[in-house]
Amino acid sequence: MGKTCGWCVAYLYLFINSITPENAKALSNPQLADIARFFADETAAATGWIHFLVMDLFVGRWIYWEGQKTGILTVHSLALCLFAGPLGLLSHILTDWIAKAFFPKFQQNKTATVTEQEVSSTGT
Repeated sequence: MGKTCGWCVAYLYLFINSITPENAKALSNPQLADIARFFADETAAATGWIHFLVMDLFVGRWIYWEGQKTGILTVHSLALCLFAGPLGLLSHILTDWIAKAFFPKFQQNKTATVTEQEVSSTGT
């Protein structure tokens, strides 16, 4: 968890320092040339790489493990996370809420099944 927090702090720092009024205007309705100009700046490029690492790797991994642990469907959230990280995270949060609100019995049974499989596979 500590490494993820470090990446998040670095991302926020770089993001805040790379967004200028000109960049914000260009990225509000981006064209390919605007995106290329934005990522030509080293700070913006570093921000982009950290965003890709944090959202795709760490958040995607967390969504996957949460799905394995709780039995919630995560394919759509993972796909969104790889293409638009914050939307994938939001998708997973909404899916988790819907599953708990409307399918609580399925949720409990699936969690118990995953826990039973872990115990039987470890032999304890």
